[in-house]
Amino acid sequence: MPGTTGTPPASPDAERCPCGTGDAYGACCGRYHRGEADAPTAEALMRSRYTAFALRDVPYLLRTWHPDDRPDEAEVDLDPDQRWVRLDVVETTAGGPFDDRGTVTFEARWRSTAAHADGAPARGVLRERSRFVRAAPEAPGAPRRWLYLDGELA
Repeated sequence: MPGTTGTPPASPDAERCPCGTGDAYGACCGRYHRGEADAPTAEALMRSRYTAFALRDVPYLLRTWHPDDRPDEAEVDLDPDQRWVRLDVVETTAGGPFDDRGTVTFEARWRSTAAHADGAPARGVLRERSRFVRAAPEAPGAPRRWLYLDGELA
């Protein structure tokens, strides 16, 4: 997603989480972003990654990207004019607490402060089918965790 990298702006824990669950950020994706817990399902990871894009939390995006496809930090170029405004989960296949793989199809709506040539505000929908895998533990006794593998535009 094309523009800026670096430290994400703080999102107050009491505000509604951008992922669309209706929960407060601190009790929802915030705990994953802070490293207090790992997302228990592929859908939870996808929602937390959407929120990371919305908050420009590049370190979290990289931490949750499978190493086989993970870009370098400099390659994650977030568009500073783009604002993610709504997430809709269209379909989830597997990806539960006892699965090793899962897919989540979603639609993410965005707006941009950049305007079209006619002056109308730019906006759009990104529709993607994302694949997730459960990674082997990083340390003995540690739980496996969900990672984003790749996605295809739907």
